[in-house]
Amino acid sequence: MIDKEDFGSITRSRRRATITSAKSETVKLRNGAIAAASDLKSGPKARESLTKNLQLNEDSKQKCDRYDKMSCHKLQESMLSSASSFKNYRGILNWCVVMLVLSNARLFLENLLRNGILVDPIQVVSLFLKDPYSWPAACLVIVSNVFILVALYTERKLAMGSISEKVGLLIYIFNLTIILCFPMVVVLKLPSITPVGGAFALGVYTILFLKLYSYKDVNRWCRERTQAKAPSSPKNESAYFDLCFSDMYYFVFAPTLCYELNFPRSESIRMGFLLRRLFEMTYFISNVLSIVFQWMVPIIRSSMKPLQEMDYSRMTERLLRLAVPNHLLWLIFFYWFFHSSMNFVAELLRFGDREFYRDWWNSETITFFWQNWNIPVHKWCLRHFYKPLLRRGAGKLLSQSAVFFASAFFHEYLVSVPLRMFRLWAFMGMMAQLPLAWFVARFLRGNYGNAAVWLSLIIGQPIAVLMYVHDYYVTHCQDDPTIAEAL
Repeated sequence: MIDKEDFGSITRSRRRATITSAKSETVKLRNGAIAAASDLKSGPKARESLTKNLQLNEDSKQKCDRYDKMSCHKLQESMLSSASSFKNYRGILNWCVVMLVLSNARLFLENLLRNGILVDPIQVVSLFLKDPYSWPAACLVIVSNVFILVALYTERKLAMGSISEKVGLLIYIFNLTIILCFPMVVVLKLPSITPVGGAFALGVYTILFLKLYSYKDVNRWCRERTQAKAPSSPKNESAYFDLCFSDMYYFVFAPTLCYELNFPRSESIRMGFLLRRLFEMTYFISNVLSIVFQWMVPIIRSSMKPLQEMDYSRMTERLLRLAVPNHLLWLIFFYWFFHSSMNFVAELLRFGDREFYRDWWNSETITFFWQNWNIPVHKWCLRHFYKPLLRRGAGKLLSQSAVFFASAFFHEYLVSVPLRMFRLWAFMGMMAQLPLAWFVARFLRGNYGNAAVWLSLIIGQPIAVLMYVHDYYVTHCQDDPTIAEAL
């Protein structure tokens, strides 16, 4: 009998002998081939030797091929390793989607069993209207046409040379200041405007402010360029063929904040594409309302007592519970607004530039996220705010801080004024992005940076939501038992 150890040693010896013989035959072959090549001039014996060497070459090659077929290992990395070149994770992505659907389905069923159906069409309408015969927010939006016409009239006068550049600038400063102040005063002084209606009207006026600012800058650049090319030519309106009502209102309704003399236009309107976007708009807005009333409102109601009692453990638990529906709501709103709605308007107006967002979900830094999730605003800030500051001698850090400050102002403007209270939560949240952006860019890279961006989005927004809801409850609803019970 042969022991297992002896058998293993014999097997390893034979394997080494096989490999060694294959290698030695290869070496012999090469030496023989070289020798045969050197003896080509020796006559028939040299040819016979060459034939034998070639035969030996063929035999050893077959043995090497048989050895290669038996080999099953090579130098390679694991698929999930960062050093691997493997990129197809579609199956894992599908698994994440399935798990997300199942977990949310469980939460939805639990919410339905606990609270019943909370979505009420009358309550949805009450978000926008207090009196069905009074539409103050819509009237406020209609009044915005006055400011549009003032800007168009000012540009026509500047093009004809009827007023100087300084006078035109003063008119624009007055017009743009009134655009921000007038709706704010109306919303604060008119009780019939609901917070949602006020936020909608202020959003329209904010967009109009940014558009008219761009309209002013671009037309001024065109005048300066025209005067530089032909300083002796008289000023006339024909040089600015775009100063007409149709061009002005096309820009007002176009899904962009940056004005141009000639926008890229698509060839035709695709009805199939238009109907798909319309269906998405209808479907996702119903989802948004359902998430708000059916999921978020019960969590916010249960959060009032822990906030008043400053129970930090229960506050943290409510915050984490609110994070999921709030983030889902944010994602749906992003798709509804930046993809469905803006593509619908662009297709209707045959507006050619459809880059409304980039791959912000791959952001590894906070700065990359803010540069790519809202392209119309990013282009406006870069063109009319950031680069002009750099040209005037400001540093990059100061210019970037100024952009974040302006963004923080408008965030607070769109939240505090409709709620009729000033708490600066949105302003501080935006300004906190500066040190957070520095920290992520300095200490976190790659997947860790991307995780930090997602964490700031998932956790940061619910904190602001709870703060504003709590302050709104304390300010407006604490003394009214019916409203307090509704909340």
